[in-house]
Amino acid sequence: MDIRQLRYFLAVAAERNFSRAAERLHMAQPPLSRQIQQLEQEVGAPLFDRESRPMALTEAGRLFYEHALQVTRRLDELKAAMRSFVTSNRPRFVVGFVPSLLYARLPDVIREARRAMPDVDLSLVEMMSIEQINALKEGRIDVGFGRVRFDDPAIQREVLREERLVAALPQGHRLLKGEKPIDLAALADEAVIIYPREPRPSYADQVLSLLGDQGITPRVIHEVRELQTALGLVAAEDGICIVPASVHVMGRRDIVFRELVQNATSPIIISHRNTDTSPHLAAMIGVIAKLYRQWGWPMPARLRHAFG
Repeated sequence: MDIRQLRYFLAVAAERNFSRAAERLHMAQPPLSRQIQQLEQEVGAPLFDRESRPMALTEAGRLFYEHALQVTRRLDELKAAMRSFVTSNRPRFVVGFVPSLLYARLPDVIREARRAMPDVDLSLVEMMSIEQINALKEGRIDVGFGRVRFDDPAIQREVLREERLVAALPQGHRLLKGEKPIDLAALADEAVIIYPREPRPSYADQVLSLLGDQGITPRVIHEVRELQTALGLVAAEDGICIVPASVHVMGRRDIVFRELVQNATSPIIISHRNTDTSPHLAAMIGVIAKLYRQWGWPMPARLRHAFG
């Protein structure tokens, strides 16, 4: 299995037709069909239902599609990053982040950091909290913004803020009667959607722990890969999701965000290498301290000590 076969597969999945996919790939149909057949032999299952009109993915094909899309996207990101690195003479500073922080104040921090470091090539890499540990130690990122607490002697972390959690429910849900906050106990009779499915531990485990601490076992638990998928399932009335409060800025009309009775939070954590004394890291931390003052937020101990 190679990347070329994955791109062939994705083209056929998009076109739902071998002839159109071959035209799109600028190749003849027979070799394309052979490549897909070889791929199916390797994975041990048919990926396409060739009897349906238009041609459709099988259940195995749908699973393969999700992973093939991730692999090709990551490869494209790698190529773009390397092109940028090769053509730029500027020093690089790479930030790893979990997707949910894009709805919080992370974009403000990045904009201000770029202004503070105009001669630095500051780039962003989407990365789950647990993935940030090795990425920091291996030097693939310089700082990480995540939500999972972990202890590693090579990594220093600081909880920047505890973000309040809220419930995301579909319009018209029975728990939305009145304006009262949602009690987590009410979720025992509901399907609960958690994310990300992997890698773990992750924010999903924070939600499961929160429910477990309340003695709550939901009727059904759906695990999905990302926040956007979870919210889509909420809108489709497939379940309820516990999300950071900042997610409400999406302004979706088909979802209602409601406060919880319990004081439930998720940390926003900055992590970096213990040995990193670079001026770029110092500048990033200085930017955060400056913005916290502007926003009137209490500064964590380290920020207060270094920049207070």
